[in-house]
Amino acid sequence: MNRSELVTALAERAQVTRKDADAVLTALAESVSDVVAKGDEKVTIPGFLSFERTHRAARTARNPQTGEPLEIPAGYSVKVSAGSKLKEAAKGK
Repeated sequence: MNRSELVTALAERAQVTRKDADAVLTALAESVSDVVAKGDEKVTIPGFLSFERTHRAARTARNPQTGEPLEIPAGYSVKVSAGSKLKEAAKGK
């Protein structure tokens, strides 16, 4: 499902216009991005998903072609975890 299909499905389910559904989806994405960018909070939609910024330590890796060691600097990543209802849905229940 791509974004336009998701917007259409949301609009039908919530009985709103596609424009309104798109605005809500955009606002949700921006809000989650803002919180994750700050890194001091976790965004949780109970039973569905949670998003949080995680810190990755610096590490040494190897170039697979040459075997030469590479230093990978410390950085940040995003951890997305499925909630219980989403996990049950994935099982087909």
